[in-house]
Amino acid sequence: MLAPVEFARFGTTVLTEPSAVTHDVGDLDAGGRWAVVVTFEGRLTAVRFDRMGEGGPPPSPTWQPPAEPWHSSLDRDAYIAGVETIRRHVADGTVYQVNLCRVLSTPLPRTSHLPALAPLLDAGNPAPFAGTIHVPEAGLDVVCASPEAYLLRDGDRLVSRPIKGTGRERADLGAKDHAENVMITDLVRNDLGQVAVPGTVETASLCAVEEHPGLLHLTSEVCGRVRPGAGWGEILAATFPPGSVSGAPKSSALRIIGDLEPVPRGPYCGAIGWVDAYAGSAALAVGIRTFWVEESGEGRVLRFGTGAGITWGSDARAEWSETELKAERLLALAAGDGEGVSVLPQSGAASSRGLMPRSQASARVTP
Repeated sequence: MLAPVEFARFGTTVLTEPSAVTHDVGDLDAGGRWAVVVTFEGRLTAVRFDRMGEGGPPPSPTWQPPAEPWHSSLDRDAYIAGVETIRRHVADGTVYQVNLCRVLSTPLPRTSHLPALAPLLDAGNPAPFAGTIHVPEAGLDVVCASPEAYLLRDGDRLVSRPIKGTGRERADLGAKDHAENVMITDLVRNDLGQVAVPGTVETASLCAVEEHPGLLHLTSEVCGRVRPGAGWGEILAATFPPGSVSGAPKSSALRIIGDLEPVPRGPYCGAIGWVDAYAGSAALAVGIRTFWVEESGEGRVLRFGTGAGITWGSDARAEWSETELKAERLLALAAGDGEGVSVLPQSGAASSRGLMPRSQASARVTP
């Protein structure tokens, strides 16, 4: 059997020969090329690699699709109830927007190698900020197909490209989506302003329509120049977690998320990418459209997250459907079905609607 190699890959850049692991954000300023994962809950794990090259990923064992159904941390009824709770908070003036998410989980065969899923995603769901980090010794086994840039850095220039607003076609992107995008863009401007040279923060684009496989997004771009002396600790403290996957005001949104979501998000909605301290550059994606593996006493568990932004103008059932839209293509690819999935109802008052590939019943979602 082919022995797996510990590596990280972003685009055509491949990092190998890991030499250090840190949970100290200050190390990202001290030199080295790092693959980085920050969980939504704020735990940073970074692996320094000594070799950088170009090309495809190292040869690896094969991907074996999950054989059991996916289970959702929030079923359809619980998610809809959560949306209505958030709308009440909006009516009370506690918050303007909250991103409500659910985490899907399924057992993963011991012989299935997560990095081998990445080529399937590259082919069926190409993404501008795709990445793979496979260093199980550091607790990192992540494959990301994110379309969203949390932070891009080139010297003292920082760029963030928040996404808010999702639909299958342009007609689906209505006033609610545009208002939500503007709201979160303003939040990102405020976050960057805490570490930027005064007067340098600007909105380079607002509510641009981006096409991705199977769906459309509204994306804005905010940029600024980092203050001299501001390190990664200050940058992350000012901007994390990403505004697009938390809410506004961020502090109130995070309290509500803690009340409504029953499990941690982990790498989902956190930051996934790389930092090159030698070159003063970085690309950290928002950890959406992301699979990761966790080891438990009962074996390996594959997880995937999906969510939607909730405002006063939200329709609870439509927001649930948006979480399914965001997940369906990725789950189909993980199940070995590149054609997509159909959404089928399941019986039972407490059940969620399933995401069932036309050729793979094992990919359906149950509560």
